[in-house]
Amino acid sequence: MQNAIWRPMTETDLPAVDRIAGQIHAALPEHVDIFAERLRLYPDGCCVLAIDDVTVGYILSHPWHFGQPPALNSLLGRIPGDADTYYIHDLALLPEARRTGAGSAIAGCLAAHAAQRGLPSLSLIAVYDAAPFWTRLGFNAHDDPALAGKLEGYGGEARMMVRRTS
Repeated sequence: MQNAIWRPMTETDLPAVDRIAGQIHAALPEHVDIFAERLRLYPDGCCVLAIDDVTVGYILSHPWHFGQPPALNSLLGRIPGDADTYYIHDLALLPEARRTGAGSAIAGCLAAHAAQRGLPSLSLIAVYDAAPFWTRLGFNAHDDPALAGKLEGYGGEARMMVRRTS
């Protein structure tokens, strides 16, 4: 990860996050208000990746209820006090940030963070062809027919995935 650093996201990063989201997730658009709310509700789970001071990626994550992923482009309102998983809402890396180890590094940090909070798992919805990446990081597919309708909103290849923290 030469010259690449994950740092806490700030409000001033939101235009760059929105730009990256537009490039990476053109088929799954979300309004910048979604990113702003995640940052406001759980700043500890929001980071940006910079290479030579240029923002090339971001991650949005927060405690949540297992098996109940938020719908895309929807506000949360609050972080539940009885959360039982650490939910990775989005990891987006521009092509120049891929294969640098940045995704693996932040996933490891989030796993440690979740464990410190006493959350037994990390969960996410893998979109596009990202499931093999998450599998390499210790995530397994969680097939639940009750989630089929919600996963449709994430695209045809969407898979719920989970990783134990202990």
